[in-house]
Amino acid sequence: MAKSSYNEDSIRSLDWKEHIRLRPGMYIGKMGNGSSPDDGVYILLKEVIDNSIDEFVMGNGKTIEVNVKHKKVSVRDFGRGIPLGKVIDCVSKINTGAKYDSKVFKKS
Repeated sequence: MAKSSYNEDSIRSLDWKEHIRLRPGMYIGKMGNGSSPDDGVYILLKEVIDNSIDEFVMGNGKTIEVNVKHKKVSVRDFGRGIPLGKVIDCVSKINTGAKYDSKVFKKS
């Protein structure tokens, strides 16, 4: 077998979106097919539920609804939500959020 050379041409810089798409497991853990409790889909669900609990514990919302039906899960809290002017940033830009200091989220 021919030995490949490792040099400057081997190094690539990826756009953050391209990196997430190429290596999603680095962000959510094991990809899996949903048959194991540590599959990434459950890590994502846990994150959503954790955020709902944060809102509840801080007194923002009185209820958390979790529904499982026909292999689909939905989570609804009645917390503050995302300020409308930042929704696009929050759902499309990595490392965007309000939990980087203790001004807004004291119990997170």
